[in-house]
Amino acid sequence: MSASPSLPPFSASLSSLSLTSFSTVVTRLRAAGCVFAEEEAHMLLSAARTPDDLAAMVDRRVGGLPLEHVVGWAEFHGLRIALDPGVFVPRRRTEFLVRQAASRVRPGAVVVDLGCGSGALGAAVAASQEGVELHAADIDPAAVRCARRNVAAIGGRVYEGDLYEPLPTALRGRIDILLANMPYVPTDEIELLPAEARVHEARMALDGGADGLDVLRRVAAEAVLWLAPGGHLLVETTERQAPAASEVFARYGLTPRVATSEELYATVVIGTRPVGLSDGRGEHEGSCAR
Repeated sequence: MSASPSLPPFSASLSSLSLTSFSTVVTRLRAAGCVFAEEEAHMLLSAARTPDDLAAMVDRRVGGLPLEHVVGWAEFHGLRIALDPGVFVPRRRTEFLVRQAASRVRPGAVVVDLGCGSGALGAAVAASQEGVELHAADIDPAAVRCARRNVAAIGGRVYEGDLYEPLPTALRGRIDILLANMPYVPTDEIELLPAEARVHEARMALDGGADGLDVLRRVAAEAVLWLAPGGHLLVETTERQAPAASEVFARYGLTPRVATSEELYATVVIGTRPVGLSDGRGEHEGSCAR
């Protein structure tokens, strides 16, 4: 991840392993090109139970495995999210999407995290309000197993399948907040990503097709079937993609709005189902190929 990792308490990091170990780890991480070597060393030291554990973890990190996969968790929006190898690492910039969703969620709201990965977004939004009914889904079995560890702990349910396909039909027309942090990297730009993402995260979690918006189109095409009147679909894009994404939302009956964060270099497109809008079943149902 490009952002500096959260720093555990210094004393905790060095409680069982020596200051010499800390210095050695920092030196190895710096030599491997880790920008935040000291912060990462603290995290590795806090996670290691023995010197052998530490040595093995440092080897994996120096070998290019994302830090979050090495330690088995990621900090996201104040939560510690369990993370398994190969599962998409939640980015710090995506906390902006969570903030946008949390500002719109109400007690007892129905929240769905579509293409949930580790379930980080849904868990974070559910933690922001009381009584949230949380559902999550992903097509990747590894992501589903990981998400169940994070979502079940707060009473949510996770389903395996493609986009809306595995969701209970009882959710149609009831979803207040639909989180869809779908892949949006154009296919031709995948090779420009850092090796941590290209090599260690599932390509299906990164590749958004020719313009990066292929999966977003599929999500938007059925959103009015699932959103409650006044409900919101929130997706992350780049600033460059936001106008095209807004046009897609409008085409499928959603009122688009773009929110940006200069601090996190994040862009979120929010599509709202107008109150009183027909769900458009006759026009749109079945328009997305599975």
